[in-house]
Amino acid sequence: MHGSEEKDRQHSTPEEDSRPKLMLRVFGSLAIVGVMIGLMIGRLTQPEPVQLQEVQTVPDGLVIWFNHEPKVHGEHVEGAVALLFDASGRAQQGQLQVNQRMVNWRIRLADQGLLLNLVAARPLRGEWSGGAVDGRWRLEIHLREQ
Repeated sequence: MHGSEEKDRQHSTPEEDSRPKLMLRVFGSLAIVGVMIGLMIGRLTQPEPVQLQEVQTVPDGLVIWFNHEPKVHGEHVEGAVALLFDASGRAQQGQLQVNQRMVNWRIRLADQGLLLNLVAARPLRGEWSGGAVDGRWRLEIHLREQ
């Protein structure tokens, strides 16, 4: 121990590791690649958003077309019919006739999706049902006076 030079590797100062610390880089790279692959798979398997495509008036009701089945929540509120769709689309409005009386309908954008209001001079009751037709979703709304 008379100096710091090496003598048959029997000195008290440990040798400096000349190899780079690769394990940390390997695990970091694997984690980044795993996250990127997971994001790509998630993007590929994510369903297409539900989109309002068309609104048609029919005798005593409406027919609404979507590209996929939306979540629908409907209520009768003080003589009006209100339906909330978990979908996107543009605001629309129009009129239809129920028993020779005018009914106003309006679709507007809401926080949770699209809100359809059906209002008439007399209280309304509505029934709705949906089904897949030709790769699209058709929602039929039939109205009657109370």
